Amino acid sequence: MKKYKIISLLTLISIIASYIILPMDASADANTLAEFRAEVEQYTNELEENQNKIAKNDEEVAQIKKRISEIENELDRIVEEIGTLQIEIDESNKEIEEKSEESKKIIEYYQVANGENAYLEYAFGATSITDMIYRMAVVEQLTEYNDKIMKELDELITKNKQQQKDLTQKQEQQQNLQKELESERERINADTAALKDAQPGIQEQIKAAKNNVKYYESIGCGENENIQSCQIRYDREHASSGSGGSGGGGNVMPPSASGFYRPMESGYVTQNWMNAGHLGIDLGNRDYNNIEIHPVATGVVFAKYYDSAGALVLKIRHYVSGRYLYSTYAHLSAWYVSVGDIVSPDTVIGRMGSTGNSSGPHLHLEITTCDWNTGGGCTWAQYQRSTLNPRNYIGFPSGLYSWWYGR
Repeated sequence: MKKYKIISLLTLISIIASYIILPMDASADANTLAEFRAEVEQYTNELEENQNKIAKNDEEVAQIKKRISEIENELDRIVEEIGTLQIEIDESNKEIEEKSEESKKIIEYYQVANGENAYLEYAFGATSITDMIYRMAVVEQLTEYNDKIMKELDELITKNKQQQKDLTQKQEQQQNLQKELESERERINADTAALKDAQPGIQEQIKAAKNNVKYYESIGCGENENIQSCQIRYDREHASSGSGGSGGGGNVMPPSASGFYRPMESGYVTQNWMNAGHLGIDLGNRDYNNIEIHPVATGVVFAKYYDSAGALVLKIRHYVSGRYLYSTYAHLSAWYVSVGDIVSPDTVIGRMGSTGNSSGPHLHLEITTCDWNTGGGCTWAQYQRSTLNPRNYIGFPSGLYSWWYGR
């Protein structure tokens, strides 16, 4: 009897745990329609400004790459020159110190006991004409030698000052080149073919952001109403009436999700969430031609499309604990569902592939609190901030390339 109660309790805990959603980043949410409209206006203005910095074609990309290479070579040369100058300055400082000390000793040697007229007193202290000529010659040589040392010292100081000035100029030149290098890299990285999985192009982002605002206006969201709450209310009303709409998922209200599952029967993790800015988690399997992809939870197909790099992308909207979550499946070789279809973890929605910006067959999986497509409630920038670690919901092996079997 006690054993039965323990098993029942564990079962109950397991069921409850399947409904628990881990903390989400609320800052990524769009909030009210008015706030979202302001965000979209600011975001589209920034995108349009950045458009001028973007490489327009392959020829311009090649020119930028060439300039980047030139700047890098120039920077290497300047860094080397700065190093050489610093060595010369250090040597000059050392030589200045040595010559200053030598001049000081000559003066001290002849003046320490006899005062300022040491040279004259030495010359006129001769006992004969011959001795006096000799002494005058010695004084002249010492004077010339001291003058020579002082001249060299003065030249060294002047050279040292110029070297310091040259060093400052080289350092400023280095800083300017570094800024130019960063600017050129920004141009080439701004919107060249899909830097991130399923990344939309700039014009696509602008269009989607504006369409999102129009969509929420069209479904009657109030200016101060939370747009996700408005979306859920609208979907419920139209689900009960049986009518559809123009939003993502055809305004179908998804059933509540009762847990999260692995999207494949077997496989391994090849790249983790937020590794070098990676928005999702990558999953692989050597038998990729036969790998079917399933939803990670019950939901409704929200969107499907080819991204700017040609990847097949499928998105599913889930209703979890009173709010919407979204899962994204990218690089598919095929898809078997349509927008508006209600799917469960048993549904085969597609097949693993390597379409678009992909180095090999794999599934790129993202979980987010909003989506940039119409009806998803955020811009692309907000979407990137809204990503959640799939490991917080799905039991993947902890290490890379560690196999799992079963969903």
